[in-house]
Amino acid sequence: MERLPFFLRAMRRRTRAPAPCDVEWEPGLEVPAADGSVLVTDHYAPVTDEECPVLLVRSAYGRGFPWNSLFGTAFAEQGFRVLIQSTRGTGGSGGVFHLWRNEAADGQATVEWMRKQEWFPGAFATIGPSYLSYVQWALGLDPPPEWRAAVMQGAVHDFYDGMHPGGHCTFRLELALISGTAFFHQAAGPGAYLRALLRLTRHLRHAVRGVPLLDSYRRALGGRRQEFEDWVSHPYPDDLVWAGADAGPAADRMTAPVSLVTGWHDLALDQTLRQYARLRLAGREPTLMIGPWTHTSMFDRGRAEVTADALDHLRVHLLGRGERSAKVRVHIGDEWRELPEWPPPSTPARFHLRPDGRLGDLAAGTTSFRYDPRDPTPSFAGQLQSRTAGARDNRRLEARPDVRTFTTGPLPEALEIMGTPSADLYAAGSTGHFDLFVRLCDVDPQGRSANVCDGFVRLTPDHADEDVVHIPLGAAGHRFAAGHRIRLQVSGGAHPRYARNYGTGEPLATATRLVATTTTVHHGPDHPSVLTLPVV
Repeated sequence: MERLPFFLRAMRRRTRAPAPCDVEWEPGLEVPAADGSVLVTDHYAPVTDEECPVLLVRSAYGRGFPWNSLFGTAFAEQGFRVLIQSTRGTGGSGGVFHLWRNEAADGQATVEWMRKQEWFPGAFATIGPSYLSYVQWALGLDPPPEWRAAVMQGAVHDFYDGMHPGGHCTFRLELALISGTAFFHQAAGPGAYLRALLRLTRHLRHAVRGVPLLDSYRRALGGRRQEFEDWVSHPYPDDLVWAGADAGPAADRMTAPVSLVTGWHDLALDQTLRQYARLRLAGREPTLMIGPWTHTSMFDRGRAEVTADALDHLRVHLLGRGERSAKVRVHIGDEWRELPEWPPPSTPARFHLRPDGRLGDLAAGTTSFRYDPRDPTPSFAGQLQSRTAGARDNRRLEARPDVRTFTTGPLPEALEIMGTPSADLYAAGSTGHFDLFVRLCDVDPQGRSANVCDGFVRLTPDHADEDVVHIPLGAAGHRFAAGHRIRLQVSGGAHPRYARNYGTGEPLATATRLVATTTTVHHGPDHPSVLTLPVV
């Protein structure tokens, strides 16, 4: 074991109060993967004579900052022996990286190696966000008996659903470009990754506006990337490209107690809540925390709460000390709430969309707008990876001619929602190929319109004009204060969060024609377009 590098020693002195244990470091351990490839692993150990519980972190983003600080030193100084491992084909580990094909077997091989170490106490836990959670779900497909606890933060378990939420018609273009940049350049070191990010930033507009997409993306990603082309060109879940991409069945088999952590604007919120429900259906009792965070701000704005929750979970289930005080904790307004389960019981409150732009009682008429894929309605705020993620003032977006809003009067008293709001719209598109992006907002007395949650659906000519379109707006916990107004946005897209609709029905990867669509929303007794809120 060696002394910690100067950087980590300085971080400990600067960011934390005196800890129970000092920490030693053993870098570059070689752990054999399933096929004998080397998985490079760093070992952080508390300086103590006592037996230490083991915490496994498997990362596709290297073993350095921030993981060495967030998990290596932060948990080792609390008495945990921490292993941070670079997954296959990343961070100096051998083999070729693939998003999902190797993680289950390599995780099992790592556990087998741990069993042979003289310091292994016979039990371990896992922890990590995003892809670091995916590898935990992959391990859960055949859970080792020594696994005592799992902490999954911003947890992704299904890559097909991540790229094509809602099915083959929808593609998360921004996510594919940003996460693709990380995955394609992670093995080349921080310098190469920074250069790749700068290149993506410089060429992003061309990548998302050019046609065909199979040509326009290349400049942003530094050349052809077969993985990206597979994601775009194979939109159906039963395609062999996606075989094994979903580790969701692990929820049916998990034996280790699971802590799930997410944010109201986390791009993994829906997947996290689906796994929460699946664990409960399987008879498990997961804990759930939802904070006011995005996918990337969880360890910035939420670091204190996220770390405290993880330590609580590990102490209870790995060390057998105490018990979890709350099954569900959600942040609403300026406070945390404790609940027995998610979602809590609620009563539906319905607000009709009116042709005069108000939300309220029924009124007959229509509302129309023109969506032009040459100037697509931009994605702004919400579940993004870009700099405008989270809750933002939407007034500039709402001023566009291709966005329609429907707003209540000032609320006479506060109204609180917990659950999944939805919109049911009677809508038609002139080309037959059109999208609906619907967003719930909170408008304060000064006129600031802050997004709460949103939903997206893509329609084809199979949709009859007389059929209602049901649009879930995603999970939400929010308090509309007295004097505030409830607003619903309706538009024809959110590009490049969701790849724009060309208006032709041609395949996204190769389409070149762009046709504008006039979208009409109907109102009235025969077409009661309505917003439904789960009021508690």
